[in-house]
Amino acid sequence: MRVRNLFFIISSILLVVITGCSSQSTEEQIHNHLEEAVLLEEEFENQQSAITDLETQEQEIYSKIIDLGIDDFEQITELSNEALSIIDQRAEKIELEKESIESSQDEFINIEDLISNLEDTVVKEKAEKMYDVMNNRYSVYSELNEAYMTSLEKERELYNMLQQENIEQEELTNQINSINESYEQVLNLNEQFNNHTVEYNALKKEFYEAAELDVAYES
Repeated sequence: MRVRNLFFIISSILLVVITGCSSQSTEEQIHNHLEEAVLLEEEFENQQSAITDLETQEQEIYSKIIDLGIDDFEQITELSNEALSIIDQRAEKIELEKESIESSQDEFINIEDLISNLEDTVVKEKAEKMYDVMNNRYSVYSELNEAYMTSLEKERELYNMLQQENIEQEELTNQINSINESYEQVLNLNEQFNNHTVEYNALKKEFYEAAELDVAYES
């Protein structure tokens, strides 16, 4: 038996700050909301390393379990409980991540009415495209979060099954296959999310340039 290698790599949005002094034009108001949305994603980004570490810890535990024999049931049960604890920790961090993204989205949508007030056609078109891509990014994240949580639940089921002394090998194999399929969806959505992030960063830069805002880019 083998389970998938876990990873959950997320691209970050560029933080952009106005470097010059100016009045609050519509473009600058949009800028303020965009960059506040970035700041609200800090907690989301902060969770990435911890989630990856927990995934690695769980994978190590799983590897120990599959190296044990039927006579090591007590140790398998102990390791399974450790894995269940790690899954709970992962779920908590994913929830923090989700709250951060949702706060960012609540801030971001404030630009919708402002975009309609833009007078320059080119600037407005770039803002609209940027807005659409970011909304797609939020939508994909929602799917990604749901898929990841579903995968965690399937893992919980596996570790509970491993604590059943008379569990059939076929049942375990079917559950592992289900987990692998679930994480295939996670990885696919993760890639989409990262692609949207990269595209949004580029479009935001184009918008700022078209709007002639004096900004500085920070990674």
